[in-house]
Amino acid sequence: MALESIVRADSTGGTEERDFASLRPKSFAEYIGQKELIENLKIAVQAARERGEPLDHLLFHGPPGLGKTTLAYVIAEEMQAEIVCTSGPALERPADLVGILTNLKRGDVLFIDEIHRLPRIVEEYIYPAMEDFEIDMVIDPGPHARTVKLELNHFTIVGATTRAGLITGPLRDRFGFSLHLEFYGVKDLQTIITRSAGILSTKITGEGSESIAFRSRGTPRIANRLLRRTRDYAQVMRRDAIDEVTAIEAMDINGVDEAGLDRLDRNYLTAIIKQYGGGPVGVSAIAATLNEERDTLIDVVEPFILARGFLNRTSRGRVATALAYRHLGFTRAGQEELPL
Repeated sequence: MALESIVRADSTGGTEERDFASLRPKSFAEYIGQKELIENLKIAVQAARERGEPLDHLLFHGPPGLGKTTLAYVIAEEMQAEIVCTSGPALERPADLVGILTNLKRGDVLFIDEIHRLPRIVEEYIYPAMEDFEIDMVIDPGPHARTVKLELNHFTIVGATTRAGLITGPLRDRFGFSLHLEFYGVKDLQTIITRSAGILSTKITGEGSESIAFRSRGTPRIANRLLRRTRDYAQVMRRDAIDEVTAIEAMDINGVDEAGLDRLDRNYLTAIIKQYGGGPVGVSAIAATLNEERDTLIDVVEPFILARGFLNRTSRGRVATALAYRHLGFTRAGQEELPL
């Protein structure tokens, strides 16, 4: 994995997902952070269980790495139900969806990641399944075509997306809950890191966990990833525990600064300041300058630096803030400040 990608919140693949599975909380009691959202879910789950009904459909949206997949597993565990996982791009044809839906038992949870990328023809099939728990199948296409209505067991769809604005209105309206996940505070991240270190049998001090938390971009997935990299560094350097010095040294090696910015973040802001006079500039121009995908900048880089006040997004384009200038050591003229 490239060094600049260590603090990208998107998953790096199946191996990482398997590694992080052991760190995931299994219940609401173990879940850390997102307090208001968890309280709402607790009430909904308890009410559904008392009525003996499946939970209403849920849509989670927010930046990657904040726990949308984890919440789907927690909900299934709390509802004492099985969970089936898929993603929008994987459901290429209606038959793919029908095959999954007809095998769901009553109360099962169907988790659809990147639900905003469902093909339109598949999305239209999912409407009656969500509302009426039935689906119409066309048999013998052509002049002898006929429609067969398939009854489905009552189930719960949990959708997850990082691009809520790309979900069509008809699909969004069919979810009983639409819940936004916020970036985590340092204290919550510190608790997550300490818990994960215990599961990994790694000794860590309070100052060490705090140092990692400050550089985790408000994202649990990144916090756990940085913890693993710091554990590797401490092991190779023969450190007895991850203390503040060890954590900072490990983060410096991986190119993560004290604000949680990595090389791509700094290059993004530097390009705006040095080559575009601080902005405003369109994201497509920045992507061309950095030779990066436009969607990578929008989905991965911008959410955090916007939330932390390094960037403003205006109708005319992106603008670097005074905080970005100070953090990167530039004057307002776009020149690097010289040391005294």
